[in-house]
Amino acid sequence: MFEHTKAFSGFSVDDIAKAKQFYSETLGLRVSEEYGMLSLHIAGDRDTLVYPKEDHTPATFTILNFPVDDIDSTVQQLAARGIVFEKYDGVDESGVMRERGPAIAWFKDPAGNVLSVLQED
Repeated sequence: MFEHTKAFSGFSVDDIAKAKQFYSETLGLRVSEEYGMLSLHIAGDRDTLVYPKEDHTPATFTILNFPVDDIDSTVQQLAARGIVFEKYDGVDESGVMRERGPAIAWFKDPAGNVLSVLQED
């Protein structure tokens, strides 16, 4: 039934203006706005919808993962832009977990949703 549809993901935020600024200026994504919602134009031709929700509750899981070629450089660049990385058990002083799977670092958007950068093979 849906094998040929171009499905897309979406998530909520409590403030579209703050989300637009964060995703476009801080993370450097191309962002468009229509009908009071955002589209994050991410490589791979699969946009992600960001919609306002008055009673928004931040996701307790990672909603977006950004594969990167050099996690250490990316973490430094994001930290320089004001990103604070989550301090979970097993992460090093820069916020990167290197013990299980690919190296990964988690951070939050202004709405409290969890995002990550992870070392691409």
